[in-house]
Amino acid sequence: MDGSRVLLECLKKEGVDTIFGYPGGAVIPLYDALYDYKEDFKHVRSAHEQGLVHAADGYARSTGKVGVCFVTSGPGATNAVTGIATAYMDSVPLIVICGQVSTSLLGKDSFQEIDITGVTLSITKHNFLVRKVEDIAPTIKEAFKVANSGRKGPVLIDIPKDLFLTEIDFDISNYGSFLNEDRLQKIKTFQLNKKNIDNLNKAVNLINNSKCPVIYAGGGVKSSNSEDILLQFAKKIDTPVLNTLMGLGGIDREHELSIGMVGMHGSRESNLALSNSDLIIAIGARFSDRVVGKSSEFAKHANIIHIDIDPSEVNKNVGTDVFLIGDINEILNILINMVSNKNNYTWKQEIYSYKEKEKIESSEFHPQNILRLVNEKFGKNSIVVTDVGQHQMWSAKCWKFSKGKTFITSAGLGTMGFGLGAAIGTKIGNSSKNVVLVTGDGSFRMNCNELATVANYNIPILILLFNNNTLGMVRQWQKLFSNKRYSETDILDNLDYIMLGNSYGIKGYKVDTIDELVKILSKLKLNKPIILQCNISKDYDVYPIVPPNDALENLICH
Repeated sequence: MDGSRVLLECLKKEGVDTIFGYPGGAVIPLYDALYDYKEDFKHVRSAHEQGLVHAADGYARSTGKVGVCFVTSGPGATNAVTGIATAYMDSVPLIVICGQVSTSLLGKDSFQEIDITGVTLSITKHNFLVRKVEDIAPTIKEAFKVANSGRKGPVLIDIPKDLFLTEIDFDISNYGSFLNEDRLQKIKTFQLNKKNIDNLNKAVNLINNSKCPVIYAGGGVKSSNSEDILLQFAKKIDTPVLNTLMGLGGIDREHELSIGMVGMHGSRESNLALSNSDLIIAIGARFSDRVVGKSSEFAKHANIIHIDIDPSEVNKNVGTDVFLIGDINEILNILINMVSNKNNYTWKQEIYSYKEKEKIESSEFHPQNILRLVNEKFGKNSIVVTDVGQHQMWSAKCWKFSKGKTFITSAGLGTMGFGLGAAIGTKIGNSSKNVVLVTGDGSFRMNCNELATVANYNIPILILLFNNNTLGMVRQWQKLFSNKRYSETDILDNLDYIMLGNSYGIKGYKVDTIDELVKILSKLKLNKPIILQCNISKDYDVYPIVPPNDALENLICH
């Protein structure tokens, strides 16, 4: 069996059935082998390598499976870098298989040669350069284990072209024995040793004695499938749940204990709840600067319990009083059996009193009203994917996310152009669910070439395009913090997005009023791709906003 078939047999063994890829010189032998595996794999070819890595990323985030993609050497590999970095910052499990020049040409500046393992060293959980065909199977086995264990993340495997063609005797039944445990990062379950028992007892005492506690839940809740146990824990200690951007969907947004997003664009009630709390129970969150604001002013009156799989996150950005390192499900199960039932009625009522009254009229063609109507139409059984910018924050604020992997966004890296590729992968992985991409004209222009992929595979997603003819979030910062010096943020109105969609055979609608939107939504069905362009004012801003490096309670609300 040649190296290409070894690789594909290993992917089958790992349960992979979907591959996102783009053929090129160094992976021609791999694609030649793939020709005989059409019954085993659904292959999705994108318009650009960045788009396909975002698609694999969206697939992984929304399904909980490992995303797999193929790219060729040189520019194929470098085009994938932004997608890999996006996945790395948000702890998404990917396997990125790169073709490479033949082993005899390595290090000689050969055609389409790039040291991609060197390039991606700081943006992968681990990466490999395979030197022998015998190492392909063990490397695949190890890569899947690394990508999907502990704190998840992308793994890159660089394979020289000649190894795809080299034949070896290979028995796939031995695949399970290839894992080299000694080389793996040891991810231990939560052990009830003396140190952890002491920490558990400290945590329980803090929880039982707190008067104004909050749960600060991040993306780790969703990646560890801990949504149900989080709700059980929150209900037992009767404690409100605040979410990071990555954590939205960790609890049903319409549950009475869900207070919404916290941080720079968090709700007033969330930010004031955290600032006035006496205990923060952080679960699967990393205290990003976008949440903490000015660290010296962060939750000055609160003790902090930090629960996470990754010990490197403890005391990195914010000092903690107690930390519990391990699987979230295991730790919360233990805590539920140890803590007392609580009643925080008075504290919850105080938090509800922080909520600011809505100032936007229901008839105004404002993104919040647009999202509300789209949510009412498609919210049930839906997944929302966003690009990055004002539309992302409006979505996080307004959409009533149901529990689960229902919100897919680039949080850590903030990658404009992420959305369309990610929506493609999300829909391919969740064919029975509605997928709504919320994007802005600035982000959409960055990777709108992936409309070709949407059309080619007839992927039925709704593209909700907020068109304000400007780079909205940058313009908002220029307005608030740069004396309205709008430098290079306006976008000329020289592109007809509906005609662009039509050129790919994708139908679209332009909408300028709430009445028009209601009329169009009444007849929309998501059985084919649709562009819904909403022309909004460039003067609409996202509020609240906490100025950079300021205390969370110092919100600008309008």
